[in-house]
Amino acid sequence: MALLFPWFLLGLFAVSIPIAIHFFELRKPQLVHFTNVGFIREVKLVTARQRKLKHLLVLLARIGFVLFLVLMFCQPFIPAAKNDVKQGEFVSMIIDTSPSMQAQGNDQSLLDKAVEEANGLVNIYPATTQFKLSPAANSLNKSAFQAATEQLTVSGQAAGLSALIAKGKGQISRDENGQTFIFSDFQKNDFSPKSLAQIDSAESVFLVPITQNVATQNVYVDSVLLDDAFVRRGTDILLRIRLRNGGQESVDNCQVKLFIGDKQAAVYRASIGTGSSTTTSVRVRIDNNELQRCRVEIEDFPVTFDNTYYFTLQPSPQIRIVDLAAGEPATQRLYANESLFSYSKSTPKAISYSKIEGANLVLVQQPRVDAGLRESIKRLVDKGGSVVIVPPAITAGRTSYTQLFKDLGIGSVQWEPAPNGAPNLRDVATPSPQNPFFKDVFAARNRQAVMPKVSPVLRWSRSETDILRLQDGDGYLASFNSGRGTVFLFSAPFETEYSDFTNHALFVPVMYRLAMESFRNDQDPAYRLNQKTVVVAVPEATDNTEQVFKLTKDSLTFIPVQRLQAGELRFDVPPGMQIPGFYQLIRNGRTVKTLAFNVDKKESNLARYSAEELRTLIGKDYPNIQVYDASGGKLWQRNIVPSV
Repeated sequence: MALLFPWFLLGLFAVSIPIAIHFFELRKPQLVHFTNVGFIREVKLVTARQRKLKHLLVLLARIGFVLFLVLMFCQPFIPAAKNDVKQGEFVSMIIDTSPSMQAQGNDQSLLDKAVEEANGLVNIYPATTQFKLSPAANSLNKSAFQAATEQLTVSGQAAGLSALIAKGKGQISRDENGQTFIFSDFQKNDFSPKSLAQIDSAESVFLVPITQNVATQNVYVDSVLLDDAFVRRGTDILLRIRLRNGGQESVDNCQVKLFIGDKQAAVYRASIGTGSSTTTSVRVRIDNNELQRCRVEIEDFPVTFDNTYYFTLQPSPQIRIVDLAAGEPATQRLYANESLFSYSKSTPKAISYSKIEGANLVLVQQPRVDAGLRESIKRLVDKGGSVVIVPPAITAGRTSYTQLFKDLGIGSVQWEPAPNGAPNLRDVATPSPQNPFFKDVFAARNRQAVMPKVSPVLRWSRSETDILRLQDGDGYLASFNSGRGTVFLFSAPFETEYSDFTNHALFVPVMYRLAMESFRNDQDPAYRLNQKTVVVAVPEATDNTEQVFKLTKDSLTFIPVQRLQAGELRFDVPPGMQIPGFYQLIRNGRTVKTLAFNVDKKESNLARYSAEELRTLIGKDYPNIQVYDASGGKLWQRNIVPSV
């Protein structure tokens, strides 16, 4: 046993106080009542014995009170097992600065405790010892090292402990007889036996767990999901908020608030079991076309670094549809009168190639496809657009369509032989309501529903997804991946002799869904600070000035490593971006996008390795790795009850 504050032992001189009181009480005269003179001697002897025993017990109690009170202030503890720390000339220290180190324990954060222990550890080394604060490579003396540790702050972009170990691998040269200390909370979702395998077997490594009385409950937002990627202005939007408990204790009635802009849109309470999650659906509405800065706030203490989740909601613009058809196709009546779509039709003699390449969806239902049109369609899908191909009834243009299929990478499509007489109509199979494509299309399944009849002129051996099939198993509507976009292919023309699909109740929801599938969000609702790369679509510049994008938040400005290609900006998250929140993407002084960044959700999982668990993990496989447990066993709390 050792004492943290041994000078409090001077308080043992206070034991003389109860001893002095004891002697004074012995000299105090006592009044004894008796009725018989013959019993005076007997009463005197009995009373003296009782008084002596009583005073001794009181004396021992008073001495014990003083003794245990003094020991409580001395804070005795059982020293940790002896750690073989050699007096090397070079010492490397790795201090975890990930967000989980913000957790509070004993009125200080784990990072503050790690810095305190690291600074205390350097005092046991000679003044000539050189220190390295990983991942920095420069050597520091004792005072410079302590000054450097005081500058450490928690970073939302900090690499995990495994990554820190990998960066620090081999930092101490084998001939320097150096040592490495790793200060961390050793989260179980990051640190593992694979992390130990990364450590050089020639290095002497000490693991220093910082796990002092840390809270064991923590609720955080796992994700916020949109029920529909297409966000409509003025209509209800269904948000699914998933909460997760990253602690080892269940949480009851945790208050959750949802803000859309500056207005509170919803508030509710959730109870979450240990290690489990719960999803709550919330309906919100956006009344204008402006991007909304949204957040979910959780009232959860004392772990608060992940109590706010940031995300954005941007009402979707109109879906741009270009219809390439002769005459008045059925799709014109469908799309032209709907405010969700920006619809334009082009005839074979008046095709606008610029409109095609700027569209979200192109419908091809004309007799033939010339080379220029094929090239424009290919560029569209390469950029992520979608194409719906309805084959022609006449056979004259089949060769041009075959070439289009090859250009789009769907060469498995083959033509059916032309019928000698009237086309043979075949029944389309009833689609499954569980198919995601038909979500919310069927209110209730009707087993007697009459499906459309079609006469296919195309067949294919494989596709990415079969949306509609015939009852004999052949495909009617399928999707194919092409470049970054999607090709939707019908196997039968829309002409009445080949199909009654355009007159069927299924026509409208299918064509609506194809248009919705063509929509692509140009940015995600939220990103993580530890993401390596972010990709967002940006509008073309109106001038010829240098296209340099910056990220700003309040007074902070970052210029990331970036690349702009085909309307897409790809940039690396700058190392200095450490604070979660909203960042503005700026080009030439104008805000192009507003992006939301959050800390890595793995940091919210509080499961950590204790010193004993780390020793078990190390076992006998890593003789060069030890657990440096500086805390020992504290005993001062055990002195409170005896003193009382």
